[in-house]
Amino acid sequence: MHHTLSVLVENKPGVLTRVASLFARRGFNIDSLAVGITEDPTLSRMTIVVSAEDTPLEQVTKQLHKLINVLKIQDLDPKEMIDRELVLFKVNAPPERRHEIIEIANVFRAKIVDVGKNSLTIEATGAGDKLAAMEDLLRAYGIKELARTGKIALARGSKDPQ
Repeated sequence: MHHTLSVLVENKPGVLTRVASLFARRGFNIDSLAVGITEDPTLSRMTIVVSAEDTPLEQVTKQLHKLINVLKIQDLDPKEMIDRELVLFKVNAPPERRHEIIEIANVFRAKIVDVGKNSLTIEATGAGDKLAAMEDLLRAYGIKELARTGKIALARGSKDPQ
């Protein structure tokens, strides 16, 4: 089972290393990791996707809480979160086939961000399954390079009392 953890941490050097090494010591493989600054420049949000059973993951989250720079941990429910990924595809695109690739990009609401003599670079954002479907279609044209971010996620709505 995949778990998406949203971990709010102090924006200080070494925090990422301490968090990632805690997972490694417990034998968890991190499937996806994205870290970025929040609306407060003193805080960062880590979005960590791991495959785990509920019981062992609970031990790791308890140990995460003990780390001095960790402020808040949420195991996000897939039904109660919004998640996105970003991918850049550099695709073989000879001039006579470009229109086909541009149509695929349009269907997926992606953007052409660079045009070369024989290639197009496409930027797409969305859920992982959407990006995987787009990748499958573009493979027929030949993907020269691909770069994909980890998942970022937030809980839906507001859990705070009004």
